[in-house]
Amino acid sequence: MSRFLADVHGLAARFPPGRHILNVCADRYRFLVGFAAGLASDRVSLLPPTHTPELVRHLTAFAPDVFCLTDEARCEIDLPRMSYPHFAGEADAAAGPWPVPQIDAEALACYVFTSGSSGAPVPHRKRWGRLVQCVRDGVGRLGLEGRPAAILATVPPQHMYGFESSVLLPMVSGGALGAERPFYPADICALLDSLPHPRVLVSTPIHLRALLDSQPKLPRADLIVSATAPLTQALAREAERRLRTPLMEIYGSTETGQLASRRPARESEWRPWPQVRLAREHGRTWARGGHLEQPTPLCDELELLDDGRFRLQGRLADLVNIAGKRSSLAYLTHQLNSIEGVLDGAFFFPGECRADELGVTRLAAAAVAPRLDAAHILEALRRRIDPVFLPRPLLLIERLPRNSTGKLPQQALEALLAGPARRHA
Repeated sequence: MSRFLADVHGLAARFPPGRHILNVCADRYRFLVGFAAGLASDRVSLLPPTHTPELVRHLTAFAPDVFCLTDEARCEIDLPRMSYPHFAGEADAAAGPWPVPQIDAEALACYVFTSGSSGAPVPHRKRWGRLVQCVRDGVGRLGLEGRPAAILATVPPQHMYGFESSVLLPMVSGGALGAERPFYPADICALLDSLPHPRVLVSTPIHLRALLDSQPKLPRADLIVSATAPLTQALAREAERRLRTPLMEIYGSTETGQLASRRPARESEWRPWPQVRLAREHGRTWARGGHLEQPTPLCDELELLDDGRFRLQGRLADLVNIAGKRSSLAYLTHQLNSIEGVLDGAFFFPGECRADELGVTRLAAAAVAPRLDAAHILEALRRRIDPVFLPRPLLLIERLPRNSTGKLPQQALEALLAGPARRHA
């Protein structure tokens, strides 16, 4: 703790005058030091989903004094940059004692950004006390109360899920933070095996699938946490069996933070955080109470149950109505990925409306299935879904263009339609 406090005070003293920090440190410990130093010096962290030049221009318009904190030798972000310094380490810690910063619960800690329908980043304000309350409610739900654990994460700390579950969770629960962000399954296994028990793996469905498919023997974990995309019951059960531990799935969003959890290997219903209440109003589901500053509409279609739990039906933006028949992209994608031999796949709307000779708009889909042809996949889909939802076209590709958290940006999916390296049906 003395080393951490020394690093926080040392970094805060070196910050340039700007109040807004774009913290892009890849090392999770350095990211945490940067975030904590910002809190201690009344600065605000900006956490956008990407660092493209267009998004950086939006950040500059939002916060003209923003500067970039980086631990990379070659950072190409077009902002005033501050390199993470090499501290004196134990000498700095020995110069203490360093006081623990006292942060007001109402202090503005960060802005987390999502991309709106126009592509412009949408900022969501996060106050320190409410961030802590949200994660503290999750500690009890995950069974980590009074049980500090070592946490290894495959997701970046700048993403809302990664921020809450791999940075704030060890801070609130008294656990140990794993600085690394392993990508390859062999690295995940080696790092997980090196941690003391109890140990937690924070990951996503796509990362878990790759881990289970590539490694015949996995080290035992004491908990798996998953989010960012729906997890099938089959994958959840396999992960629990192979890593010999329960898997808990988190439901939430950038707008709300974490809201609910479930154990998908055993249940389909979600339980909200203790003080969060959900209600149907004006055709949408709203969340209020607990860590939420104000009532917030959710972007998903939920079936609310009498005991306070709910079932997730899919995102409102995913709802599909073709020739008078309704479904959702999430349901169709689930059916595609349930076909034996399909390693990964997704349904999506083409960028431009594509209508057949009858004027009916058709969906597209992409699949990673090296041992199957398109005819086999289409026939299997025909047995699972209404024919009006069959993809036209179906693209067979080597890998889906997922980002660092396993999500599929719409623009990347649309680009597949024009890509030359594909098998097309």
